[in-house]
Amino acid sequence: MRLDRPAFALALLLTGAPSGLRAADPDPWPGLKTELFQNRSIAGGEGAIALEAPVRAEDAAIVPMTLRFSNPDAVKTATLVIDQNPMPMAASFTLGSEAGVGFISTRVRVNSYTNVHAVVETRDGALHADLKFVKAAGGCSAPAVKDQDEARAHLGQMKYREFKSADPARREAQIMIRHPNNSGMQMDQMTRLYLPAHYVDRIEVRQGEDLIFTMEGGISLSEDPNFRFSYRPNGGRTMSITVHDNKGNDYKAEWPIAEAS
Repeated sequence: MRLDRPAFALALLLTGAPSGLRAADPDPWPGLKTELFQNRSIAGGEGAIALEAPVRAEDAAIVPMTLRFSNPDAVKTATLVIDQNPMPMAASFTLGSEAGVGFISTRVRVNSYTNVHAVVETRDGALHADLKFVKAAGGCSAPAVKDQDEARAHLGQMKYREFKSADPARREAQIMIRHPNNSGMQMDQMTRLYLPAHYVDRIEVRQGEDLIFTMEGGISLSEDPNFRFSYRPNGGRTMSITVHDNKGNDYKAEWPIAEAS
């Protein structure tokens, strides 16, 4: 699944198209469903996927979202769609077949009051979705939190944390990536020029040699993207990540897994 199509909407916004272009559509989901899922039938999320999202965001540029999977071994892909965002597909995850991922949490930008869909494809080819309505505005154009010189100085640095899981058969981890994830809609307050879009568009996370998940993303991910997730330990001794951004940069990191056996 590629992200090229939503760039058209972003380009229109940046070249002076009417600001209500997307908002004028009372429900963009039918078109997004056709475009992202080829208009395939999508069942409800019961027994497959639950989306956790705030009803009203405290900060539209850093909105927490969690995708929880009822049967982790059955999930093939999971896609987070923020319907009214300029690039609606915030993140698309492909899960390792043996990874047993129980949930994935991340932070996103929300540009206006919107429905948010979490869609999973199970390994039998069925689609299921959960829906939440989130009240937030201006997240994609909110000024960057960090100074751009500081952001460039720490570009690609990463941190790793481990947590005790409530499920003894799984572990939890968090990976934090230093990256401005500029949306292309943010204005430099000094120059009054738009900051060029510069965002993480792909990551790959592995436990030893085995895939936990890959992700394709875009400008809807918040500044300094981070991901918390649960997984099934396989005896691997390292957690590794490869990060790619839209300017062609690659960043890699690896950490020992505590008590790996």
